[in-house]
Amino acid sequence: MRKSIFLILFSVFFLCAFPLQGNAAAQTKIILDGKELVLSSDVEVANVNNNVMIPIRVVAENLKFKVDWNQKAQNVKIEQDSKTILLAVGNKEAMVQNEKVLLSMAPQIIKNTVVVPIRFVSEEMGLKVTWNNKDKVVGLTSNNQNNSGPLPPSSGTGNESINYVNEINFANNQLIVSLDGGVTPTISRLKNPERIVVDFPNTTFADISQSLQPGSMGKLDVNGLANITEVRYSLFKNDPAQVRIVIELNNANDVQVNQQFIADKLFVSLDITEESVGGTLPAIPVGGDSGKKVVVIDPGHGGTDPGTISITNKHEKDFNLALALKVQALLLNEPEIEVVMTRETDIYPTRTERVKLANKISADVFVSIHGNSVLSSPQASGTETYYYQRSSSKELADIIHKNLIKAIGFKDRGVKDKSLQVIRETTMPAVLLEIGFLSNSSEEKAMMSETVQQKAAMAIVDGIKEYLGQK
Repeated sequence: MRKSIFLILFSVFFLCAFPLQGNAAAQTKIILDGKELVLSSDVEVANVNNNVMIPIRVVAENLKFKVDWNQKAQNVKIEQDSKTILLAVGNKEAMVQNEKVLLSMAPQIIKNTVVVPIRFVSEEMGLKVTWNNKDKVVGLTSNNQNNSGPLPPSSGTGNESINYVNEINFANNQLIVSLDGGVTPTISRLKNPERIVVDFPNTTFADISQSLQPGSMGKLDVNGLANITEVRYSLFKNDPAQVRIVIELNNANDVQVNQQFIADKLFVSLDITEESVGGTLPAIPVGGDSGKKVVVIDPGHGGTDPGTISITNKHEKDFNLALALKVQALLLNEPEIEVVMTRETDIYPTRTERVKLANKISADVFVSIHGNSVLSSPQASGTETYYYQRSSSKELADIIHKNLIKAIGFKDRGVKDKSLQVIRETTMPAVLLEIGFLSNSSEEKAMMSETVQQKAAMAIVDGIKEYLGQK
């Protein structure tokens, strides 16, 4: 995934990524349709790897569902009228009416009770879910109550609807904010120091283990990120409530901010134009008047910039380099092509340096290789190819993309015009390839295989040759 893209992702689901202590939250209560559920001493709401887990048997039986536990198979069957849900301990895939549904966390057995992510309860059992951070209360309202029963008290003031920040996380070049409720942030860019400020009106924190008070501040770990000095968050105001997140930038000449709504999610991307720090890229002699076409292959990220991370915790930078080296090996066999790599080892040239290299040697083609990822949506899949404005880049993108889709058979996500530094500031036909989603288990397995990498490399080379009229 491009390092220049930071996704601020808003989704209505219930998990918490502020630091949590321990595995359980014994003081947490469950209110179902205005009535507190009586939990036995061995049953409690739990937190597992930052996912709030709720006892499925307690909720199901209080809603008069039929619940059957199969000890041998380690699965639980829940029936409501004609609807059947099948859950298996340790398996993220649930069956709902014989169709697979992916859970954010696999069901587990804690103190002899099966617990599942609260998001699953809300989506598949038709419940409205609320969280009262002050009193540590999970509120569940079934459809037949028409939301008329008493809900857990809100920490808001007046009649305004209060939204809750459930998660703030910064990892693998992505900022992810999850909200319980819908809110449109105000995004500002400030100088001295260079920073992006994201404000959430009528919003407070819904952290299970701690709540920030007005004036206090939390910080996220951004060690090793070349362009980020700090990411901090705070309850900026209390009346009315306002959460503020500040992304302080480093080594940035320019920042472009883009927003896009997709369904119930808002994506805000920051494209950072880096300053060149010099010295990373070696001097590379290129064949001058040899008549050969010069092709620059750019394995994205590298060194201190790992790129995104795969669903099995592999680094994107390693995939990018492995595939790029296969492309290089094939191009070295082409007598009419001179191939130049922006990196051949695990180093990090800045994007500005990569652009300067390609422009300095007057390359004929520039191809940047990446792997995509949306860890919060592991079902996302497919190949997409980016170019920027120039018709020559569009032609190159169309040809390589066509070859990639045919060769590796991933979902076709299309060819798209997007302002990304390495394809925006290069002066030759330039494309950025997102081969597939490393956050998708099946695509990651394929992308990490030698067979698929070789097919992708051949497709890229065939596309380059076709564009240059050498095929």
